[in-house]
This record gives sequence, C-alpha cells and structure tokens, in this order.
Amino acid sequence: MSEKLFTLPVVNQITPYLSLRQIDQLPVIVISHPKVRAAITLQGAQLIAWQPSGEKPVIWLSEKTPFTPGKAIRGGVPICWPWFGPAGEPAHGFARNLPWTLSAHDENEDGVILTLVLESDEQTKKLWPHDFTLFARFRLGERCEIELEAHGDYEATAALHSYFAVEDIAGVEVSGLGKQFIDKVNNGVTGEAENGKQRYPSRVDRIHTQPEDCSLIDDSAGNRVIEVYHHYQSDVVTWNPGAELSCSMADMANDGYKTFVCVETAHISQPMKSAGEKPARLGTTLRLRKKG
Repeated sequence: MSEKLFTLPVVNQITPYLSLRQIDQLPVIVISHPKVRAAITLQGAQLIAWQPSGEKPVIWLSEKTPFTPGKAIRGGVPICWPWFGPAGEPAHGFARNLPWTLSAHDENEDGVILTLVLESDEQTKKLWPHDFTLFARFRLGERCEIELEAHGDYEATAALHSYFAVEDIAGVEVSGLGKQFIDKVNNGVTGEAENGKQRYPSRVDRIHTQPEDCSLIDDSAGNRVIEVYHHYQSDVVTWNPGAELSCSMADMANDGYKTFVCVETAHISQPMKSAGEKPARLGTTLRLRKKG
C-alpha cells in the first residue's frame, strides 16, 4: 500500500516536495523529499506513511482499508478526538472522519513542516456542543513529530492512535509502558505489567496510566527499534487485535495483526483541558534505531 501512494497521479504540485493527489475518494498530500517520503490524508489530518530515506516504511496501513469520505482509515496515525473509545458516536470521536484544511507548509534540506486545521461548525455541534479550533502540526524528516493543539473551553479525551509496521508481531516487545494498566480485553480490570513491558501472544488492549516518556518497540525480526516519545500525555495505549479479532475486521486482512503494533500517545484517564488562551496539547516524536 505504501508504494502505491507515491505513484498516484499528481492533481496539484504544491511545491517541489509536496503534491496533492487522490486515493480512491480521498485527497492526500504526498511528500517526496530527499530525506523522507510521507503522506497525509486531508480527511482526519491522518499521517498514513512515513519512511525516512533508506529505511523500510515505519507506519502501517491496511491493504483493505477504504478511502471513503466519512469512513475511518485503518492504519496510519488516526487523531482520536474529542473522545477516545466508545464514549460517543462515532467511536474515537469525529476528528478523524472530517476533512481538514492545509493551512501552512514549509520545507528545508531536513524535511517538510505542515499544519492542518479543523474548526467547529453546525455538523460538529450536532455531535458535540463546543466551539473549537484544532491544529495538527507535522515535522517530517529523518524523524517524525506530530502535535495536536486544541483551542476552546472544554475537556476532551484523545489519542494519537499510531500503527507501527513490524516484521512479525510474535517477536515484538514494547518497553517503557509503566507498570499500571487498565485491561480493556478483560472488562477494564487493573493490573501490573512486569518491568513495564508487553509482548503480543494474543489480543492485547491496555491503557497504561503511568507510562514513561519514551516507549521502545523492539522488532527483532525486522532488526530495528522504533522510539516513540510521548509529549503532554497522561496515558499510553498499546493494542494488537490478535488472530480472532483480525479475522472479523472487514478493513483488515486475516493475518494483518502479524505486521503491526499500536503504541498510542493518549489523554484518557486525565482529560485534556482547553481554556481561553491556554490550548491543550498532545504530541509524539518517532525515531528509528537500527540494532546491532
């Protein structure tokens, strides 16, 4: 899927490194820079590819996901806001299902910087009664920085629901999660993770409420470590559907669970609070580290 993004016909060449293209029914901004290749859909301001030069793709995207207006994209880095999970309809909030606007962009020898914006309107107020302005900022190069900035007067829960590409989930270990977690597979019971680490022999869905500021995804079969730095977070979520749930998901291949893990920077147990001139923020920085 990632390779397909970079061969789509160009609709508008915005700059030498940025182009607007179309994937099925959705517009997508494609970045082709000497240091990095990446792609962001205008729907949801969703990063769906990030690949530093000379590296394999870091972000996972389902081969079966629809690119249809209003439907969630399976993979990438969905922005879950203003609620996380089934707290309302649609699940994980509406920010990922609505069209955003590219409001600013810049580029230099190290990469590109983009800002997308979403503002409240009559449609959003039918789902959630608050006025808001959301900014999603991306700095894409040899590392990837994402920041969500929320303006208005309200509380919200949120997550950067990052899907990371791995060679084989059977050999993946994530560390830096912290001990305390809420187990969503087991009816929300609390537990402790040994040494703040997690492996994925079957379905895992946990909200870690005392995470470290950096999670390490050790992909032994892929011979690399993905460093996931968390900013302004209260929680880190890790998820993999396992074989049974993967088979029941229409937008994922039956064996899709084998090639990704989610490690999500989140505000769930402690909501984001925006007030007046004090916006709320949530951010992540991604870096690659080769093993050996």
